[in-house]
Amino acid sequence: MSLLPEISAQLAAYARLMRLDRPIGIYLLLWPVLWSLWIAAEGFPSEKVLLIFFLGTVLMRSAGCIINDFADRNFDGKVKRTRDRPMATGAVTKGEAVALFAVLVLLSLYLVLLTNWLTIGLSVIAVLLTLLYPFMKRYTYFPQIVLGAAFSMAIPMAFAAQTGTVPDYAWLIYIANLLWVMVYDTMYAMADREDDLKIGIKSTAILFGESDRLMVGILQALTLLSLWVVGYRLNMNSWFGGFLCLANCFFLYQQFIIRNRDRDLCLQAFLNNHWVGMSVFLGVAFSYAYA
Repeated sequence: MSLLPEISAQLAAYARLMRLDRPIGIYLLLWPVLWSLWIAAEGFPSEKVLLIFFLGTVLMRSAGCIINDFADRNFDGKVKRTRDRPMATGAVTKGEAVALFAVLVLLSLYLVLLTNWLTIGLSVIAVLLTLLYPFMKRYTYFPQIVLGAAFSMAIPMAFAAQTGTVPDYAWLIYIANLLWVMVYDTMYAMADREDDLKIGIKSTAILFGESDRLMVGILQALTLLSLWVVGYRLNMNSWFGGFLCLANCFFLYQQFIIRNRDRDLCLQAFLNNHWVGMSVFLGVAFSYAYA
């Protein structure tokens, strides 16, 4: 019985390593998957495919958090926001992190094997980008682009799983999502900018400097424009346009609260993107439901 508290504490550390206590990353990954599945199916998608992608999103987001913390294990202790992460504090060892990462990737592989060869091939690219992203912060000021490329791979995968093909407009959704990832991850990086400058970590927030809000605004506008083109290309109705306007309202709110670049408010703006993703999904779902 005396081992139970230790086991419980270790499991809690693993859960924190996978960010299961902070599901925002799951939401931000899941919304574009749902956009894509609904568009690919022109309505409610296959229940099997929906379940595969829901579970796969949770597993791969968790795996991505582990490999990110593994790569940053020597830096996280020096950053205010990340100094309590399990690897930074020693609550989880390198070996434990690698083993847990392997288990999650294998479970994800099992799920993708239930689809088709095109989806499997695309998943290999997704895993490689996931492995690459954490190390890009040392070499480029655009790690957010790599993150966006990795996050967005679920979009062609969703089309491939649902229809067996990846149409040209799926790549426009891919671009829209990549731009959106750059929006919210730049806000996230704005919260860490002072610490990142001290330890030599690169980001778009550092590159943009005093022009950060302007650049985020441009990226927000390009995201909405790309999504509008998708809606136009697919002849979506006014429901989609209306919810796209709602997404724009959330973008404007984010611009308002980051105006002074306060660390906590930048993180709040990052979290607010959950509602942007939901708004776009509702626009897609209502457009097909009331076509």
